[in-house]
Amino acid sequence: MRIEPVVLEDRWLRLEPYTPALKDEVRAAISVDEAAWSNMVSTAFGDRFDAWWDNALAGLEAGRDTPYAVRRKADGRVVGTSSLHDLFPQHRRVELGSTFFHPDARGGVTNPASKRLLLGHAFESGIVRVEIITDGINARSQAAIAKLGAVREGVLRRHKITHTGRVRDTVMFAITDEDWPRVRAGLDARLAAFEI
Repeated sequence: MRIEPVVLEDRWLRLEPYTPALKDEVRAAISVDEAAWSNMVSTAFGDRFDAWWDNALAGLEAGRDTPYAVRRKADGRVVGTSSLHDLFPQHRRVELGSTFFHPDARGGVTNPASKRLLLGHAFESGIVRVEIITDGINARSQAAIAKLGAVREGVLRRHKITHTGRVRDTVMFAITDEDWPRVRAGLDARLAAFEI
């Protein structure tokens, strides 16, 4: 199986699979707010952006990752990135992550709308399990993932080493194909509030 890198859009956002032409727009959106990168395994801040970008394109080329530029329709600006990555075709499992939004796109409709598009694409592609993981010290991220309707499954102790060298615990959440109707309904209800 493969998750096709196709454009995804709704009334608020257009998610565009990475192409070399998007590099500068993505850099402008995410090579900001160094402190927000501190809880991430890797960083796209400053002089580390190019290696981060090259890695994302290599994953796309290999068919294991589908990174997206998140474009806000209201002003046409790329305001962040998110990805379906680490695809395991034999298990029909993928991770939703590598998400980073410019500070002026945090809150509001951007996160739930992008997650609705990405989750819908994953499950329509035949995925049975979408994993969403975050740093054990990132309470804000954990709350946002729980608000999506993902099920918290536990903590993977000393699971990853961040770009700062800190050994982190990872909190594991997941949404299965059986969960998806409930999660989809919740996201659709959240998004309906932005249509008023």
